[in-house]
Amino acid sequence: MTWQDKRPMSPHLQIYHLPLTAKLSILHRATGVVLFFALLLMVIALMVLASGQQNWQFMQSFLSSWYGLIGLIGISFSLYYHLCNGIRHLLWDTGMFMEKHSLTMSGLLVVFSSAFLTIMTWSVHFYIV
Repeated sequence: MTWQDKRPMSPHLQIYHLPLTAKLSILHRATGVVLFFALLLMVIALMVLASGQQNWQFMQSFLSSWYGLIGLIGISFSLYYHLCNGIRHLLWDTGMFMEKHSLTMSGLLVVFSSAFLTIMTWSVHFYIV
């Protein structure tokens, strides 16, 4: 191949689309990062709680705001997705669901179950509150 050849060396993202399992793998890693920052938020919330009622009221108003709720909903989706996909990986370790069709179906099941569990959790929360 010469330097004058204009063709790409390998398929780029405009041509090549990642398979669903690869996208879900990236999402699994991303939700792990989100859960790490959620753990930091929980530690900060506990420190604020220990520092007094006035500081806790500020933290509670922050978490109750629209952006705080979006963050908490994102954290709960991350938790459910990471859990469901972890169960999927455990089933893979036993050799189950390794066919191409099963990989796609189990991936879609993980995404829909995570969304369903998140919606149910927040529905119960808003129903109680």
